[in-house]
Amino acid sequence: MNIPTRADLQTLIEERGDPAVTITMPTHPASDLVQQDPIRLKNLLNEAEERLVAWGLRAPAVRSLLEPMRELTISESFWEESGNGLALFRTADAFRLYRLPFDLHAEVKVSDRYHLKHLLPLLTGDGHYYILALSQNEVRMLYGTRYEIEQVELESVPPSLAEALKYDEPSRYLQWHSSTMTPMGSRRPAMFHGHGAANATGAKDAIRRYFHKVNAGLQEMLADERAPVVLAAVEYLIPIYLEVSDYRHVLERGVTGNPEELRAHELHARAWEIVAPLFQQERHEAEERFLKLYGEGSGLASADVVEVVRAAHAQRIDTLFVADDLHRWGRFDPSSYEVELHDEEQVGDDDLLDLAAIETYLHGGAVYAVDPAEVPGGGEVAARWRRSCATRWCLEKGRQRRSERGEKPCQRASRPLAYARATSFRRRVHFLYTA
Repeated sequence: MNIPTRADLQTLIEERGDPAVTITMPTHPASDLVQQDPIRLKNLLNEAEERLVAWGLRAPAVRSLLEPMRELTISESFWEESGNGLALFRTADAFRLYRLPFDLHAEVKVSDRYHLKHLLPLLTGDGHYYILALSQNEVRMLYGTRYEIEQVELESVPPSLAEALKYDEPSRYLQWHSSTMTPMGSRRPAMFHGHGAANATGAKDAIRRYFHKVNAGLQEMLADERAPVVLAAVEYLIPIYLEVSDYRHVLERGVTGNPEELRAHELHARAWEIVAPLFQQERHEAEERFLKLYGEGSGLASADVVEVVRAAHAQRIDTLFVADDLHRWGRFDPSSYEVELHDEEQVGDDDLLDLAAIETYLHGGAVYAVDPAEVPGGGEVAARWRRSCATRWCLEKGRQRRSERGEKPCQRASRPLAYARATSFRRRVHFLYTA
């Protein structure tokens, strides 16, 4: 199963095509229904062909564009691989394929960009978190969501105790050992050993100095973060790091044991047990905040699609709930902030719910792509603003004042996606930059 990472999603957001094809469908690798999956894809490709012709492509160009996808329909081994959902993305210059751990609706989208709302549950909504694995020989930082885990490159963090304290002669020989079992079956606590004049107090001081350097190296990366950090270390070390950490969201409960003995997927599973209840509470609180503000008529929340699309592009949304299997077809002009709504999909239309979700994600807002029945307020969208000037009245007035001054409408919000990526994700890593 090749689940898309944050870097993959960023690439998909930035890729443009004339046109760009998105195809999603459920798959059944461990079921008798697997034999129907190639037929289902053939039907979706036939629908894509009709849409591409309506888009204006000639038959040879359509065949060339869809050929990599058609090859999948004759590969028996392809359909036996794991995954409950399949997402295909195709432009004239790129073909990307992902298998997902949850079902997807069978759909075809043809636009100038990929439709990605169905991928957001992988990376948002349930929240993201970090695992900081601390041991004598290495420091690892991992970025996790409910479905995926990836290692983060650390540039300013000492890679080991020896490297951090290499100029500290009394401490350079210090070692710690993970907890072990006694003959009676109980577990000994982790122990520190020093040589020469080093003693237990000196060992603890050395570890504090080491952790201070780790903490300092992480400050830039976590400067704008609120995500929880789960420590993975021998039990003795966790309270020491909590004492020195400046990051307010390091959790007291950690993954205990020597992290060098745990693979990334094992750390992921154990850390998720710790953070899952926190994210469930966070979502519940987000729902309550929206309902309170919306019910008060404060102007700080909206369930209106037009307002939400405008505010998402203007980087004003703090939290967005969006129905993951509904569509609202229409068009949005980022230069004038005009929104058109259509009862039925027309050639060149965009799914405005998808657009609002992706724009909110791009600009650092929290996105919950949920079942329609779970959207607070019972609508298609539910958004809470970062500030009150995201209301429609203020947006319109702001546009009018900029026009009177001869300025281009919403110059900041109209900057290219590459700029939005750089500003929104400046504290994150592992992103593929495309010029």
